[in-house]
Amino acid sequence: MSPELISVLVLAVVFVIATTRSVNMGALAFAAAFGVGTLVADLDADGVFAGFPGDLFVVLVGVTYLFAIARANGTTDWLVHAAVRMVRGRVALIPWVMFALTGALTAIGAVSPAAVAIVAPIALSFAARYRISPLLMGAMVVHGAQAGGFSPISIYGSIVNGIVEREKLPGSEITLFLASLLVNLVIAAVVFVVCGGLRLWRQGAVTGEALPAPGGTGADDGPATGGTGSGGAGSEAGTRTAPAPAPTAVATRPEAPPAGALTAPVVATLVSLVALVVAVLGFDLDAGLTAITLAVVLSTAWPEDSRRAVGQIAWPTVLLICGVLTYVGVLDEMGTITWAGEGVGGIGVPLLAAVLLCYIGAIVSAFASSVGIMGALIPLAVPFLAQGEIGAVGMVAALAVSATVVDVSPFSTNGALVLAAAPDVDRERFFRQLMAYGGIVVAAVPAAVWLVMVVPGWG
Repeated sequence: MSPELISVLVLAVVFVIATTRSVNMGALAFAAAFGVGTLVADLDADGVFAGFPGDLFVVLVGVTYLFAIARANGTTDWLVHAAVRMVRGRVALIPWVMFALTGALTAIGAVSPAAVAIVAPIALSFAARYRISPLLMGAMVVHGAQAGGFSPISIYGSIVNGIVEREKLPGSEITLFLASLLVNLVIAAVVFVVCGGLRLWRQGAVTGEALPAPGGTGADDGPATGGTGSGGAGSEAGTRTAPAPAPTAVATRPEAPPAGALTAPVVATLVSLVALVVAVLGFDLDAGLTAITLAVVLSTAWPEDSRRAVGQIAWPTVLLICGVLTYVGVLDEMGTITWAGEGVGGIGVPLLAAVLLCYIGAIVSAFASSVGIMGALIPLAVPFLAQGEIGAVGMVAALAVSATVVDVSPFSTNGALVLAAAPDVDRERFFRQLMAYGGIVVAAVPAAVWLVMVVPGWG
C-alpha cells in the first residue's frame, strides 16, 4: 500500500472516531499527523509542524476575543438595533444585508477570511437575538464573501487571472467574476428558503422593543465549544443544551444599561471595529493580530466588561481547526494532494478528468487553502485543455468556483470563523450542521458547475 493511500485512510479513521466516540477531531488529527508524519512520511517535528496554521490560530483567537468583549459591553446589542432600524424592522432582509456587505468587501479587495472575520460575529449575534438559524446566517456571510471574491480587483480574482496568464490559457475576468457571483447567489437563495427565510418574511416588521429576550448576550456563557468535542468540549456543549437559570445573566451585570444604549465602552468598541476594518482593508494588516491588540486596549480601559472574555475564546474550535489543518499539511508535505491530482490528470477522457479535478478541488479546499488548491489544479488541467476538447474559460471558472464555494465547511478558514463567532448555540450541533451542509455543497456544486460551465465548452 502506498504512503499516499495510507494517509487518506488514516484521515477517514480520524473522521469515524471523532464522530462515533465524541473525541475532539483536532486532537485526533494532531495524533494522526504525528504518527503518519514520522512513521510513513519520515518527517521530523519541524516537518509535521510546517502545516500548522499559525495565521488562522491568531485570527480565530483575536477575532473571538474582540467580539466576546463587544458582547459583554453591549456593542453587539447596539449593532443589532441599528441593523433593525436600517431595514425598518424587516428581519428577513438582514441575512441579505450581510451577504451584500461581505460581497462588497471582497469585491473591493478584502481577503475572504478577513471580510468574514469582520461581518460574521455581528451577523451571528443578530441571528441569536432573533432566533434566526445560525446556519442560514453563517452561510449567507460566507457565500456573500465568495460572491464578490473573483472581481477583477479582488485578491482571488487577481490570483486566478494571474495563473491563467502565466499558463498562457484563454481567460475572461468578467466571466470568472459573474460565474462565482451567480453560483453563490443561487446557493444563498436556496439556503434562505430551506433554513426558514420565508418564515422571516411572514413574520413581517418588528420594532426594537420587540426583541425577544436572548438566553444571554454571550458575555456570561462559559467557554465556547467547537468541533466534535473532547471531554471538556463535550461537557460544555452538554451544558449549552440545558436552559440556563434566568437570574444568572442578570446577576453578572446588575447595572447593565438598556439594550442598544450608546455608552462609553460601546463607543470605544465601535471605534475599534472601524479601526479593524481600516487596518485590514486599508493597510493590509493581519486581522488576528490587529483584533488582539484592540481587544487588549479595551480590556485595559474597561476590565470589568472583559474579565471573562478570554474564557469565551473558542478554544475547542481552535484545537479542532488547527489539528485538522496540520494533518492536511502533512498530506501536502508527503505529496498526497499532488498524487491525487496527477492521477486524475492522466485520465484519457477530458470531460471525466475535468469533473474529477473539480471534485478534488472542492474536497481538498474544504480542509485547506482555496488559493493554494487553485494554484495547483489549474496547471494540472493544462495538458487536456491543450487538446482543445474543453473550453479553458469555463474550466477555469468551474475550478475556481468548486474550490471556493466549499468554504462553508467548518474545517475551512471561513467556516471556522462562523463556527467560532456564533454566540448562544449548541456548538456541537452547529458544527455537525456546518459539516453536513459543507458535505452537500461538496457533493453537488462541482457536478453542477461542470455541467453548466465545462460541458458547453466555454472559451
